[in-house]
Amino acid sequence: MSDVIFELRDLRKTYNLGQVNQVDVLAKANLKLKAGEVVALVAPSGAGKSTLLHIAGLLDTPDDGDVLLNGEILNLKNDERRTTVRRHDIGFIYQFHHLLPEFTAAENVILPQMADGVSRSKAYGRAAMLLSKVGLAERANHRPTELSGGEQQRVAFCRALANSPSLLLADEPTGNLDQATSHQVFDNLLSIVRETGLSALIATHNPVIAERMDRVISLNEGTISQD
Repeated sequence: MSDVIFELRDLRKTYNLGQVNQVDVLAKANLKLKAGEVVALVAPSGAGKSTLLHIAGLLDTPDDGDVLLNGEILNLKNDERRTTVRRHDIGFIYQFHHLLPEFTAAENVILPQMADGVSRSKAYGRAAMLLSKVGLAERANHRPTELSGGEQQRVAFCRALANSPSLLLADEPTGNLDQATSHQVFDNLLSIVRETGLSALIATHNPVIAERMDRVISLNEGTISQD
């Protein structure tokens, strides 16, 4: 059985700018991620990094090519199936944490689980476990405004992992943090990825963080290459 969890196969994506100009953002881009693998995506602004992440996360569709998760080709599935996969199998982390301010840290991690049909008591148990793993057990009942930037981002990590996804996608997850906090947050993330065996694709401009991952890939002229 293959240990490849996630695959992008010959992706193409073109945007039309006006009636004449078009930009080939992705041109036969290929990528495979194995279980437990953490891969850094490094690309200059405008290279198509966000487009790649959106297609990988089933938030956008390619013009050609396939997106596979756990062996299933997903880009041609209907909206209902793609939504189900996003909810169950893909975790998203952004540069800004986007926590719901009226809810506590624990509640922010509980909500995605309850939306997926998990009982409140079971959801709270998983939230407590995840928050404990990132050193926030004693901050579980604090609202986002009562947490530091690093603490808020660690809660966002826990929320992304709440439904035990197979794939984690992160876009500059430490971009708004100072160096020391960035490394602390990344340590937490790396530990959980190793423990759970999920695959992670993390876009970053931080070369020190990138070098700590299993490998670094870049996106140039629409294709993915290994650095």
